[in-house]
Amino acid sequence: MKWKFWQASEVDFEPAEAPEGNSPVATFTRITSTVIGLYLIATIVIGVIWSKEPNGLGDLQNSTPAQTSAGTSSVTGSTTTATFIAVAETLLNKSGGYLSNDIFPPGVWLDNMRNWEFGALTLLRDTARVYRNDISRSQSQSAENKDLAEAEGKFFFANDSWFLPSTEDTYNEGIELFKNYQLQLGDNQNNQAQFYARADNLQQWLATTETRLGSLSQRLSASVGKRQLNTDLAGDSSASQSTKAPSEQLVQTPWLAIDDVFYEARGFTWALIHLLKAVETDFGDVLDKKAARVSLRQIIRELEPTQQTLWSPMVLNGDGFGIVANHSLIMASHISRTNAAITDLRTLLTQG
Repeated sequence: MKWKFWQASEVDFEPAEAPEGNSPVATFTRITSTVIGLYLIATIVIGVIWSKEPNGLGDLQNSTPAQTSAGTSSVTGSTTTATFIAVAETLLNKSGGYLSNDIFPPGVWLDNMRNWEFGALTLLRDTARVYRNDISRSQSQSAENKDLAEAEGKFFFANDSWFLPSTEDTYNEGIELFKNYQLQLGDNQNNQAQFYARADNLQQWLATTETRLGSLSQRLSASVGKRQLNTDLAGDSSASQSTKAPSEQLVQTPWLAIDDVFYEARGFTWALIHLLKAVETDFGDVLDKKAARVSLRQIIRELEPTQQTLWSPMVLNGDGFGIVANHSLIMASHISRTNAAITDLRTLLTQG
């Protein structure tokens, strides 16, 4: 009996094992999973907010046009220059800031917005070059503006540098140089900074823009793939090229790059709309003399549908006249019409 009592006592007082769910390892795993889950949810929400493209003119009201030192009237070139600065500042200060050089989530995941930024940046680079080489110079032998010469290099800096120096810092330096030029335009005592609103300068900028739009249109149209004849040497029987190319080839944008091209086009056309509206102000006399103001307004009208809201959660790539829409082809249609209208406008500017 004593032995049995002692045996029962041993069983009764045997230490109970801790439940498996309360072990330190399980607790750590649960906390870690919760933190990671909350982090992913937060980055997704922030990513959606940061993916919102900038609004229209409301984002461009912070730049003050250059004014004459003698009064308050704006000088020639002030509107275009102020718009250029505002577009560049919006690129850097929009929701989420500049994302193309982000190396952490959610910025590193937002490739659509990064391509949108590259599209807008491309137009800024082209415009900065035309400013330096054409708009600010009276003729080919005249000296270039030092601020514009330095600013061009700043905007051609790598668009994905995040450290020493960062892309944002370099582009901000370019913006400050354009602001210096903007102030010089309104200084009656300093005639070194000029904005020549001439037909040939407007043609030069339009020609550069036309080339970019043509490339975007081709890349967008190639979303479904098409067989294209080689027209590289057409029109010149004595022309030659470095290496031989096939007479016919299949041109198709890679499937994973379709949305990249689409958002690059949206960024480029967004910036172009604002600069065209500014050009109408500064080149108004030139346009009126050529009876071309309505042509410029039609170009803007053709571009505006490119900024309509994309209600689909992704860029659809239907096949031609298939059941599913093809957003790239729709964008290409608007850009092609714009490109044709720019060609017509350039023709008007060359006439008497």
